[in-house]
Amino acid sequence: MGRIVVLDQNMTNMIAAGEVIERPASVVKELMENSIDAGATKITVTIEDGGCKLISIADNGTGMDAEDLGQAFESHATSKIKTQSDLQGISTLGFRGEALASIASVAQIKATSRIQGAAGANCIEIDCGDKGDVNPCSGDYGTTIQVRDLFYKLPARRKFLRTANTEMRHITEQFTRIALANGNLDMTLISNGRELYRLTSNENFRQRITELFSAEISENLIETESREKGLGMFALLGKPNISRTNSKFQYTFLNGRFIRDKFISHAIKEAYRGSLEANRLPVIFMFIQMPPEDYDVNVHPTKIEVRFFNSNLVHSQILACLREKLLGTNLDVDMTLPASDPTKTGFEGQGGGFTGTQRNQKINNAMAEFFKRHRPAGAQQQISFGGGTVGTGQLYTKFPPSTTNAIQIHDSFIVTETDEGLIIIDQHALHERIMYEDLRKRISEGKLESQKLLIPESFQLTDAQADALQNNAEVIEKLGIELVPFGPKTMAVQSFPTLLVKASPVDFVQDLLDLLADKAAAFDAERMLDEVLNMAACKAAIKAGQKLSDSEMGQLLADKEKIEHSSRCPHGRPTTINFSITELEKQFKRT
Repeated sequence: MGRIVVLDQNMTNMIAAGEVIERPASVVKELMENSIDAGATKITVTIEDGGCKLISIADNGTGMDAEDLGQAFESHATSKIKTQSDLQGISTLGFRGEALASIASVAQIKATSRIQGAAGANCIEIDCGDKGDVNPCSGDYGTTIQVRDLFYKLPARRKFLRTANTEMRHITEQFTRIALANGNLDMTLISNGRELYRLTSNENFRQRITELFSAEISENLIETESREKGLGMFALLGKPNISRTNSKFQYTFLNGRFIRDKFISHAIKEAYRGSLEANRLPVIFMFIQMPPEDYDVNVHPTKIEVRFFNSNLVHSQILACLREKLLGTNLDVDMTLPASDPTKTGFEGQGGGFTGTQRNQKINNAMAEFFKRHRPAGAQQQISFGGGTVGTGQLYTKFPPSTTNAIQIHDSFIVTETDEGLIIIDQHALHERIMYEDLRKRISEGKLESQKLLIPESFQLTDAQADALQNNAEVIEKLGIELVPFGPKTMAVQSFPTLLVKASPVDFVQDLLDLLADKAAAFDAERMLDEVLNMAACKAAIKAGQKLSDSEMGQLLADKEKIEHSSRCPHGRPTTINFSITELEKQFKRT
């Protein structure tokens, strides 16, 4: 007797469920997508015990008649495709016919459906693949599917489920993805009898983001769109001040389907290069439209991955659109001070001890003392904030027009008045950006101007540095650096760029060679040059703790107005923080 047997249909469905139905959130995703494909305009999701006890999805879509309801839970039963050619242009969210059969094989199901014009509804019950008859019942137009006791006959699968709270977080994430992609739907999410979200179709996209995330995120998004070579894109780009440490807040949709794609992720990362610190990732909501025949969605059971037939085009179009918008946007940080609550006592995290009134008085006194101590000698012109005086009623002075109208604090930050309030500048970060832009402009026109050192400075090479020197001779020459042999494994710096006069030639060259050795395998030529210029700008820039004269501060502020992208240093840190008159007045209880 042979050992090979053909598995029965329910067993194959249970195996398929292992790919399609990972956890309760997978059920929610598949059933909500079916509702959307059915033309629903209203979907209600009801959850109990993180989906382990109950998942109920009710919609007002087209519904199913008795015959279709009986067929819907069969393996590979679908209304979305009929022939092989249909696979070349899939426009629906579901199409394989795996989801309902898989769900029905691992849980108790009750499905009720009613088509428009029908006198009543029909229902069917299934218990882990054991299907009952279709019977008439009462029910609204549309379809309601209740999934109870997921994996209750599969303890090996059920034990891998997490706590109800964890599973609910996964469900909420699936609900969020679908809600973002379908702003035209009324959607409700209920957990253990408590309504978590009620989203209406008359909301604009920013309102929906506010409901699903926060007003802070919604208010710090930049809109951009493009349409070129068959690829349309609309995106809301998060400003750097709301960046995150992971990619959880990056949402990409392709023709209404949430996807993750390495080419798109790389394009987003590159677009924000220089606008974010290396360990931060942007918030972004991106919606791509392209013909279904230009990509293949049939490459993963959950359909979260797609394969583009021209991935390079997708990458370049997205990168160009996002980067152009970011580089053309003022990304200065607007500072909002925490609002005080007079009903509470103490400073949060400082042990208490002050009432709200005392706290405000301390702020007043501190600001007054600050402007008193930093008043420049000989200044005659009076200044007041918000049409009145600062602090305890005294008048304080500002720099006359002949000076920079700025002060330096702790030899690191520059404070200057603007029409809208005041700004605080990180002198190193701003000068770093100015130096970077200058270096990039000059190097695009040819190699940097250099001068010979009176006495060449020598240093010993490691093997890695020697390889980096040999492999990157062109980059080193472009920088205006001339190195000559000076003995066994020893080189001497003969010429050095004039723009980097404040940097130590030997220290700079050694750091440069270390950088080239470390990054050679990871970066292409353009990105490598960018990294080199970042390092050069950092080493040549004014340092924190460096005392500046009035003329030096004035030059720094003047240069700020001449360059683009002055909001961020090349490493993505902010250069400037804005304090508005409105915010200051709020803190001083003037509004």
